[in-house]
Amino acid sequence: MRFIRLERAWACCPHYMNYWLLISLCAASGLMMILELRGVPVVLQLPFKGDIKRESQFLAQFGQAVATVIAAALIYSFEPTQPRKAIAVGATVIAASLICNGLKKIFGRVRPNRENAGKFLGPMLKVNNKHESFPSSHSACAMALATSLTILYPQAGVVFWSLGIITSVLRYLMDAHWPSDVLTGIALGYALGWAGMRIAGFTG
Repeated sequence: MRFIRLERAWACCPHYMNYWLLISLCAASGLMMILELRGVPVVLQLPFKGDIKRESQFLAQFGQAVATVIAAALIYSFEPTQPRKAIAVGATVIAASLICNGLKKIFGRVRPNRENAGKFLGPMLKVNNKHESFPSSHSACAMALATSLTILYPQAGVVFWSLGIITSVLRYLMDAHWPSDVLTGIALGYALGWAGMRIAGFTG
């Protein structure tokens, strides 16, 4: 019954950005970054094995290229008379990916458990995955996809947001990012998902 009530709450939710949520995410990210830069141990390194490892790797791809293409294809399959929906979702996630990858190049933050871990080494042109920690593009793309799908299909909002949050948390648990990277990615994905849908004319 509680899940049904929560699902109905999503369905009735007006299409506007929750600025308090966005501010809270940014504040949490700032707080975690302060702790990280002061050397407080905030990194987890969980050794996933077997089916748990395979399932977690699968879930961690929500919002990435294949998952986004599948989502857009399903939207078009169910609503072929409204191709704008599929295009808007795909374009929103692509925009989130491009913006995040651009920010990664500008900040050049080192991933956890590497040499100079946590430091911001500044702009770089060369591809170096070790120095592309901030912000988490997986988290941003996952939340951009979750937000845009929720706006289009609010009845399933709980499912979409759960997938987005799970993906983001797994990026932290898999030792790929600092907590502040993930929180910033979530905030960016939420804001960009909402902005993309508004530009496409699906929100008020």
